[in-house]
Amino acid sequence: MGIYLSTPKTEKLSEDGENDSLRYGLSSMQGWRASMEDAHAAYTDLDGSTSFFGVYDGHGGKVVAKFCAKFLHHQMLKSEAYSVGDIGTSLQQTFLRMDEMMRGQRGWRELSILGDKMNKFSGMIEGLIWSPRSNNGISRADDWAFEEGPHSDFAGPTSGSTACVAVIRNNQLVVANAGDSRCVISRKGQAYNLSRDHKPDLEIEKERILKAGGFIHAGRINGSLNLARAIGDMEFKQNKFLPAEKQVVTANPDINTVELCDEDEFMVLACDGIWDCLSSQQLVDFVHEQLRSDQCSPLMH
Repeated sequence: MGIYLSTPKTEKLSEDGENDSLRYGLSSMQGWRASMEDAHAAYTDLDGSTSFFGVYDGHGGKVVAKFCAKFLHHQMLKSEAYSVGDIGTSLQQTFLRMDEMMRGQRGWRELSILGDKMNKFSGMIEGLIWSPRSNNGISRADDWAFEEGPHSDFAGPTSGSTACVAVIRNNQLVVANAGDSRCVISRKGQAYNLSRDHKPDLEIEKERILKAGGFIHAGRINGSLNLARAIGDMEFKQNKFLPAEKQVVTANPDINTVELCDEDEFMVLACDGIWDCLSSQQLVDFVHEQLRSDQCSPLMH
């Protein structure tokens, strides 16, 4: 999905940060894609006790990844579940809420701000489509106000994004994942996956896809999408008789909660461009080599 360049763009955007408990480094590269479709979020101090890191790998356009990077962590903070300390439930609700927020006039307006190609005559944004909006939206006690306008029936973007998020509070690590980005932790040099790649051929994904009326061809849903969970991709979420978590493609994340210990050295969040080239253990070994060569202390402690 998407247009490829004849040679990859290998310039990297990198940054780092730290607080009293951890430090991080991040880097992104466009590669073979005609435009950069990935986004990220890194906040060592999201609130007084919580750090937040997210990787969003866009497909079919960049707007959904950028939307998640802009709004997902803010929306988590507004969740009632978050206010009572239930980070896992707050993340699950927030992933599903992203799809709701991208619908209607307000969603269309926010996506158009984040996109850069807009047809002035049709009002269409690259990667977006029109279709009737369902009436099963859930009322939320947040400030995402409904807006009247010419795009009130906008059903959301046809482009989409994975979302792999790690939230750290004290010694608790909560990972939420939808799609084929991955979170890996190094414990005494051993790689442990904290997320599962949501590919269409996985039995649990295949069962949902077929029950919702989709099919799998050559490892792709309806011959098109090569991952089974994502935020956005509204054309795969049009069965009005099914809830969001049972659609052909769902934003419903897997949640994994881990108690961190002294044996945990670092974690890695990365999109499938890394995992297509390296196994989890190979990447952990590579990071260890870099840490030794730079004479650095661990990234997380």
